[in-house]
Amino acid sequence: MVYREITTKELDLKQNIVTLPSVTQIRYLNDGVTLFRRIYKIIDRKMKKELEDRVQKAIDNFMQGYGCCQSVVTAFADLYGMDDNTAKKVAAGFGGGVARMRMMCGAVSGMVILAGLDCGQTEGSDREGKSACYKVIQDLLAKFKERNSSIICADLLKLNKEDVAHSSYEASERTAEYYQRRPCVKKVESAAIIFAEYLEAKETNV
Repeated sequence: MVYREITTKELDLKQNIVTLPSVTQIRYLNDGVTLFRRIYKIIDRKMKKELEDRVQKAIDNFMQGYGCCQSVVTAFADLYGMDDNTAKKVAAGFGGGVARMRMMCGAVSGMVILAGLDCGQTEGSDREGKSACYKVIQDLLAKFKERNSSIICADLLKLNKEDVAHSSYEASERTAEYYQRRPCVKKVESAAIIFAEYLEAKETNV
């Protein structure tokens, strides 16, 4: 946002507003509210576009071969001062439901990591802060479950117990068939959208 210096005339007007006739005073205040609303709408549109770009970045990350958790985390990590390589390393082990063990979906784990960066407590004695962070994470996971039926990788991939038992640590080859058959990119998109919605709601409520 570009800031400009207030002129002396404007400053005098602001200081003398209480002495203005009531109609003029109301008009001045209404103009101020209108200007504020216009500025807010511009900021709101800009923020929505930025968040949409971040969701698209998460999708692009996954299509470039990154894990589901890496894809979500790296799309937002810079907001918290984390560089791209560090974000990828932190999220690397959560793909495939934690190292292909088909537990919690990596995209969901990505939201958990981001929520920790956003509102995690840093003092061991801060029970209130810890509880607040847990509340945010539970709400994020509840939304993902509502939209995707589960937060568990095996459920999302429709794997049975035998499939899970025989799931190895070897990463799947990313072929055209892989992207066609797996719903993972949609889960990455869903997780990124949910986290973007969280950020938008947080800004709106400030």
